Amino acid sequence: MTGIHGRRGPFTDGDTVQLTDPKGRMHTITLREGGAFHSHKGRIAHDDLIGEPEGSVVQSNTGTAYVALRPLLIDYTLSMKRGATIVYPKDAAQVLVEADIFPGAHVVEAGAGSGAMSNWLLRAVGEHGTVSSYERRADFAEIARKNVERFHGGPHPAWKLTVGELGEALEDTDVDRFFLDMLAPWENLDAVARALRPGGLVCCYVATTTQLSRVVEDLREDERFYEPRSWETMLRTWHVEGLAVRPDHRMIGHTGFLVVARRLADGAQAPDRRRRPAKGAYGKDYEKARAAERGSEESAAPGTAAPAGEDSEGGVDRA
Repeated sequence: MTGIHGRRGPFTDGDTVQLTDPKGRMHTITLREGGAFHSHKGRIAHDDLIGEPEGSVVQSNTGTAYVALRPLLIDYTLSMKRGATIVYPKDAAQVLVEADIFPGAHVVEAGAGSGAMSNWLLRAVGEHGTVSSYERRADFAEIARKNVERFHGGPHPAWKLTVGELGEALEDTDVDRFFLDMLAPWENLDAVARALRPGGLVCCYVATTTQLSRVVEDLREDERFYEPRSWETMLRTWHVEGLAVRPDHRMIGHTGFLVVARRLADGAQAPDRRRRPAKGAYGKDYEKARAAERGSEESAAPGTAAPAGEDSEGGVDRA
């Protein structure tokens, strides 16, 4: 299996090709004999590309020139069909480096979303690794499956996709790395700790500061994990035209926070981490908020009545 990224030589029938116009707009197409690409800039016959070398320039019937290349994974990621929001390339790169995704690794991903991160993980673990992706929504799982198979040219032998909740469906053991892209990753820390090998790593991807605080503090309280680290990444491109060299006016700012933590050996107790938190960081307000969180979780447990004025889903009872 080669997939889009492994193909070389002239374009052939069935190839995925990226057409870029003079303004930098990209169009991803699949070549078919007798087919055609249509846009407001005119028509390009697929037969004009089949047999041509990669990097050719082809013109539409109205004279607009397009550069034809096989898409890089970053291009494919940004143009593929989406169900859930994707992990953007700048964050995917941080995951691969900071979570130390290595060739031959056994990686568990939850949730699969649209399959963007699945593709990056599969490339990183190589032919001797495995990626087990869990997605609780069947419609998202189907989109992820199609996106992964399209990029790799068919089902990937190192990839297993499971529809279900991670905590209930998880069958993997002796896992090297976990990547959690979900609303409440702290709810799965027990399942992660049981499946993760000593020295393994969990990486969480969350969107808001409240999620960030919760997952970091829960990792700290779980004695099976060593001190978590958290950060975000900003990406700013530059405009370079002769003497006009300056930052672009637009940048990719906040997309999500990343948190990583290592699994300790069973029975090991890490020494207290010396930190210097600001005064009041763990004061009455913090303790009150944590107590409220635990209380809401207990009230939502099966067989527990919902608080007065709320329905079983946590919303206001308007009956």
